[in-house]
Amino acid sequence: MLFGDVSEELARRMVKALRDVTDFEPPSALVRVSAQSGVDYQCDLAMSLGKRLGKPPREIAADIAARLDVADLAEPPEVAGPGFLNFTLRSSWLAERTTALNGDPRLGVPVTPRPRRIAVDYSSPNVAKEMHVGHLRSTVIGDAIVRLSRFAGHEVVPHNHLGDWGTPFGMLIEHLLDERPSGPYAIRDLNGFYRAARAKFDTDDGFATRSRERVVLLQSGDEETLSLWQRLVDESTRHFTQVYDLLGIGLTSEDVYGESFYNPLLAAVVDDLDTAGLTEISDGAVCVFPDGFRNREGDPLPLIVRKRDGGYGYAATDLATLRYWTEQREVTDLLYVVGTPQAQHFAMVFAVCRAAGWLREEHRAEHIGFGSVLGEDGRAMKTRAGESVRLSDLLTEAISHAAEVIDDRADLSPEIREEVAEAIGIGAIKYADLSGDRERDYVFSWDRMLAKSGNTSVYLQYANARIRSVLAKADQDLAGARVLLGHSAERALALALTRFPEAVGAATAGHLPHKLCTYLYETAVVFSRFYEQCPVLDAEGPGVRDSRLLLAELTSKTLTLGLSLLGISTPARL
Repeated sequence: MLFGDVSEELARRMVKALRDVTDFEPPSALVRVSAQSGVDYQCDLAMSLGKRLGKPPREIAADIAARLDVADLAEPPEVAGPGFLNFTLRSSWLAERTTALNGDPRLGVPVTPRPRRIAVDYSSPNVAKEMHVGHLRSTVIGDAIVRLSRFAGHEVVPHNHLGDWGTPFGMLIEHLLDERPSGPYAIRDLNGFYRAARAKFDTDDGFATRSRERVVLLQSGDEETLSLWQRLVDESTRHFTQVYDLLGIGLTSEDVYGESFYNPLLAAVVDDLDTAGLTEISDGAVCVFPDGFRNREGDPLPLIVRKRDGGYGYAATDLATLRYWTEQREVTDLLYVVGTPQAQHFAMVFAVCRAAGWLREEHRAEHIGFGSVLGEDGRAMKTRAGESVRLSDLLTEAISHAAEVIDDRADLSPEIREEVAEAIGIGAIKYADLSGDRERDYVFSWDRMLAKSGNTSVYLQYANARIRSVLAKADQDLAGARVLLGHSAERALALALTRFPEAVGAATAGHLPHKLCTYLYETAVVFSRFYEQCPVLDAEGPGVRDSRLLLAELTSKTLTLGLSLLGISTPARL
């Protein structure tokens, strides 16, 4: 029998064997990839059971090993150190397993037997403003999570929570009515309008009052106000779509759920919270004080759902959003891909929703936090003028830099060179974002992200292109080829290829794309060693050439599929 995630299969058998050792229900075992030479996997379960069973961990490990049935896929387990169990896969099983990947479009990754319906909130730019570098991480990380979740077999409903409502739009519309600028408006015009309106709002009390009154007109459906608002939304959406298309992001206009969408739901949210006895009046505002949240002075922290002036803040919108998706759209999971500084806010929103019954036991809500993009000076990335870097400018610059990286080859047409430059440049930006732990800040560096060596998308794209070149020279049908493992480098590559399901599973379950990035880079490095030590086109011996070509083919498919799950393309020629 062949298995998707080998570590999970070994863990399942460990638990089964443990039931013969003890009379209590054993915990799940954690089997890890081993860094020790000659050992493929390792488990330290016995070490955690010493006190509970009153026996030395090595003795427990030996008892488990004696009852462990792994003969079909691994050598007899070895007890090592203070109580580790070491596993080495049988080369015959590994060869059969790798051969079986040929023709499998999923490369051994199983489809989940328990699919969920997942709503993913990501990107979320503001209407009437250009997307800037601050929107990059939510957009790229969110897209990778959507791709991974769908590949796992879940139903995914992306939604783009646009900032398109409230005081900023009363201010902006009032400015447009004052100035009557000729249309149509481009997105950079809107940026200028917004700055001018903000300056007037902060210095002109009369304008500020009229802006607030304009918000009331907007909310009540005044025809002229709504018409101007719609023009702002339409131009902004057009701009967002252009950026998403260039980034290769799957968000469309059908995925847009702006704050305006939830506005009609806000009053009912407050009414229901009040009926449930969850609200309190604090300084004239309607608040909820969820259990367990306090400020530095130890006072309870409020979540303000309706302000003293009767307006609603973003907390009310977030409560209405969650309620809408669980009750009306019947999702089981809600993922919010939003910067780490918002962690407490979402924790409070989730706590209130649980208290209100909108988040039930069958639901999961999670804030997918991430750090900031920093310049090479270690500070927030800005232009020389001190403004946020426009995302469209950043992507254009990435493609320009990538064009300089491409080898000056006469056999690449200008059209192909342009496509390749885009694939390299956009891929470099995405991979630099995804390859590190998302919760940490990262420093944006063109030299580092476009390097042809090290853990970069460029390295992986070039590695894949070289493999495709070898396969093109061979021009051979590998449908009936079988993997042979006569060389240690062949075995190391086969082992790496069988671990693809583990990497995809870890990246998906924890919403941690960097785990897949690390795996892809390590697999490319293992292939490089294999290619140096094992002749492929000039291989000698029965079936050896076919076997090595098949290993190369499977490596290319793994890199291609893995990068596609991160939203990165792999040009066949570089």
